[in-house]
Amino acid sequence: MDLDPVSLTIVTYPDPILRQKAEPIGEITSTIRAVGEKMIELMHQADGVGLAAPQVGLSWRMFVTVISQDKQAETIPGRIYINPEITIENRELAILEEGCLSLPDIRGDIRRSIAVTLNALDPDGNPFSMTDDDFMSRIWQHELDHLNGVLIIDKMNPMDRIAVRKALKELDATTIKG
Repeated sequence: MDLDPVSLTIVTYPDPILRQKAEPIGEITSTIRAVGEKMIELMHQADGVGLAAPQVGLSWRMFVTVISQDKQAETIPGRIYINPEITIENRELAILEEGCLSLPDIRGDIRRSIAVTLNALDPDGNPFSMTDDDFMSRIWQHELDHLNGVLIIDKMNPMDRIAVRKALKELDATTIKG
């Protein structure tokens, strides 16, 4: 694999990779681990709470998140999730405003399950499982959506979609000119 993790940047809508279903990661290599560390760095630089591999141009089933919601990013390294899967633990939904690093300046109310269990591999290939019924469960669901080619604009209610239409057109125009 000829990939320099240092060169990774966050891609924005309408980059086509954001709409692709990401591929599972087979062997976990030093490159995979280095990409995960770079993603954590990019997430913190952008003041985000999660970042999926498609958001850095890679069609891999991997994402990173903060470990806690404490805003001292330099003291919170982040966590890497490889080949994550989610099980819904509670069918009750909660609505909360979300944004996305790949959709700058776009926010909308998104419905998500309030409690989920996540199963994934860590950077050493060890399986782990976590359950959350708070903000972290929302982050996991958001990032898993990215691995399936789903964006927050797909989950917005019609009013929010209308409200962000102009911003989406501006992102489209920037891409065409750029």
